[in-house]
Amino acid sequence: MIALVPLVVLVPLLGAALTLVVGRRPRPQRIIAIGALVIELVIGVVLLIHVDQVAPLVMEVGGWQAPFGIVLVVDRLAALMIVVSAIVLLAVLVFSVGQGLADGDEETPVSIYNPTYLILTTGVMVAFIAGDLFNLYVGFEILLVSSYVLITLGGTESRIRAGVTYVVVSLLSSLLFLASIAMIYGALGTVTIAQIAQRIDELPVDVQILLHVMLLVAFGIKAAVFPLSFWLPDSYPTAPAPVTAAFAGLLTKIGVYAIIRVETVIFPGPELNPALMVLALLTMVVGALGAVAQADIKRILSFTLVSHIGYMILGVALGTVEGTAAAIFYIVHHIVVQTTLFLAAGLIEREAGSTSITRIGGLLASAPVVAALFFIPALNLGGIPPFSGFLGKLGLFQAAAQQGDALAYALIGAGALVSLLTLYALVRVWNLAFWRAADAVEGDESRLLRSVEEAPLSTSTVSGARTTPRLMTLSTAGMVAVGVALTVFAGPVYGVASRAGENLDGPGAYIQMVFPLSSEGGELE
Repeated sequence: MIALVPLVVLVPLLGAALTLVVGRRPRPQRIIAIGALVIELVIGVVLLIHVDQVAPLVMEVGGWQAPFGIVLVVDRLAALMIVVSAIVLLAVLVFSVGQGLADGDEETPVSIYNPTYLILTTGVMVAFIAGDLFNLYVGFEILLVSSYVLITLGGTESRIRAGVTYVVVSLLSSLLFLASIAMIYGALGTVTIAQIAQRIDELPVDVQILLHVMLLVAFGIKAAVFPLSFWLPDSYPTAPAPVTAAFAGLLTKIGVYAIIRVETVIFPGPELNPALMVLALLTMVVGALGAVAQADIKRILSFTLVSHIGYMILGVALGTVEGTAAAIFYIVHHIVVQTTLFLAAGLIEREAGSTSITRIGGLLASAPVVAALFFIPALNLGGIPPFSGFLGKLGLFQAAAQQGDALAYALIGAGALVSLLTLYALVRVWNLAFWRAADAVEGDESRLLRSVEEAPLSTSTVSGARTTPRLMTLSTAGMVAVGVALTVFAGPVYGVASRAGENLDGPGAYIQMVFPLSSEGGELE
């Protein structure tokens, strides 16, 4: 079973190499890319079943024991993230294949897109299973390089501008992360996460706080936590539809994943929890207010993405098993639902020629399937019972209520308000883009329409309606089905999240995984 751990990284990496070998032949490239992600999903499911029912897996690369060698760690949290990520990446790739078959290489040139997409997958998986900070940094850098290529596909002015912004912000985050790693190594003589957790109490409190804050800022930029989220709404909507969907579903969650590791393993103390709770509140509210002011569907979804990061940070900031478990479940839910909504936005763009709600209408009559594929995940993201969005928010609110202080209750109130604002923004999209008659678009001066306006540098373009390939629709429908399944099987999924939260209740369990010979998580002799 331990042999499957490195395959999590090697399968997409070898797939990328093979797609480069076959060169400009689209059919073999697509078969290789889809096959690699199918294998990745199967490996992820097997690993999740094993680590949940048997024990976590730790691989010492080259036979060198930590901290002298590289360790790859797959616990319940990592395995769950691998499975969900593989599902999303596979669905998005199928969507892009359908788009490519219909439009050629205009949006996703196969000779570039498929290898880069698999390299992106490699970076995602490296980040999830890295047992030391430096390889976590390597995972982030693989993500940065590949995501810059994907976000600038097509070479349009708006995409290049968004790509430059994305790269500059990401490089600042990476430099801060690298500086943190250097300081930690200089102070403790190790970058292995388990050994850092063992030794961190040797440092003065002020040094611990400094390192803690530096890591949180670095990961907060990647996770789009307010006020470090300014880059996201202008970066994601400009990319091709499948790229935007993959980015929205995964990239910010990797930042949240890193924050969970920091807060539960390296710095499990409550010193910065109140500050994180305030940031969670501001992230939720500012993101939701930004969403209700937008006129472009992709920008609306980008702002809701920011606001719902706040829910995840809330669960982490509570510093309890219940809060961490609810945050993990909400991450899984949001990866699936947010990706689905961006895929649905891609279908809307094909059907209507635009994603601006000021310019489209009548889609309920002209594209009822697309209407259904948008409506179901919209209700889910808005937190309507009995969907997984409601269950995740309920778990977070119950965990906050157990804490019982004024700040926790303020966050419950803010979370409920943000859920309503999210629902309002998405219902407005439904009313204008789907329910409103197509012949009423011109000259519509309703109060609902006047409540929004195009961004000064709007990414909304009218490209003309195009036929929607069946493969794109089936991929989106598959993601809708996954979202519904997450509701139907919420009990087992929440159970895995709860057991993962229990494993993350302090650094002891993680240390014992990496250093099984140490006594009760103590320093290994």
